[in-house]
Amino acid sequence: MPRRSKKSTTNVKTLPTPVQEQLLIDAVCPLLEDQTAEIRVLCTTLSRGQAAAALAAACPAAQVTCHFLDAYLAELTREFAGASLNFETGCSAEFPEAAIDLAVIPTHSGVEPELTRDRLQSTHQALVEGGRLAVSTNDPKDSWLHELMQSMFHKVTRIATKKRGVVYIARKTAPLKKLKSFEARFTFPDHDRLITIVSRPGVFCHRRLDDGARALLKVVEVRDNDRILDMGCGAGAVGLALAARNAKISVTGVDSNARAVWCAEQGAAANELANFNAVHTADGSCEGEGSYDLFLGNPPYFSNYQIAELFLQTAVRMLKPGGEIMIVSKSIAWYKQRMAELFDDVGTAESGHYIIAGAVNRRRQK
Repeated sequence: MPRRSKKSTTNVKTLPTPVQEQLLIDAVCPLLEDQTAEIRVLCTTLSRGQAAAALAAACPAAQVTCHFLDAYLAELTREFAGASLNFETGCSAEFPEAAIDLAVIPTHSGVEPELTRDRLQSTHQALVEGGRLAVSTNDPKDSWLHELMQSMFHKVTRIATKKRGVVYIARKTAPLKKLKSFEARFTFPDHDRLITIVSRPGVFCHRRLDDGARALLKVVEVRDNDRILDMGCGAGAVGLALAARNAKISVTGVDSNARAVWCAEQGAAANELANFNAVHTADGSCEGEGSYDLFLGNPPYFSNYQIAELFLQTAVRMLKPGGEIMIVSKSIAWYKQRMAELFDDVGTAESGHYIIAGAVNRRRQK
């Protein structure tokens, strides 16, 4: 799920352009000054698509797509960038299938290096022969990204600034000789069986079971015919394990990350679970409002509880009267206070190094 809330009061129009995207704007826009023939440009962003929007404005001949894994961030960027004939956002587990002439990829030094490798390999595959990739980092002393680019391209141009970062530009001259799979599979025991998880870079619970998920599974009990909603499901570990415990329940995992939903669906297939489904949604909404018996969540620890509030409000909306909510966290004070305002019978239970906060959804007033 997204790590920020729609309730945020931040004015996105005032957000500064990340240095990595400004470096790309400065390096790439001059290359497009004389471009008159239509070209297809693929971008990613560290914020609200500032580089993508700038390229679209600078080059009317460019058809620019800013790609996201996260539906909520894509929604924010559409609101920020506004309408444009040659700029669009897309959200999917993979880059669009259409071949591209130029890719513009900002990266953050040291953050999710496996995802960077994965996305650059996918970018190389998407480029037409002769197409160019421009990638940036906020590390002015970078060597890691430079070496990665050199392993993929015959010639790499380095554009450095003393304090801000580096841009690398390269042209595709041949396909990659070998493609690496970044998909991972792992198992963990739950009750009387092993649960198989499929994960990919950029997805919560990649390559290992999260300790919070493990703590939640230790205390959750399910009953025949329960309808369960797992918000921010990631690769689906919690929901898949519960679905495997009892074939008479139904579990829905929701996440704003398109890859997470793909992984959860693959996990359901790997475990042969017909009673689990995954839904891609920007805000946790899905079918069946007011019909769920149990709501589960493992919200992030930052964003000043804005995402936590989104989880709780979704639970109020999706649970049936008398339905139960269970939230796992290491810091529970805020949850106890806020849940007491929204739910009845708030209580807590320890599970390893975590605390589970539980409550009952209030009966709606007529």
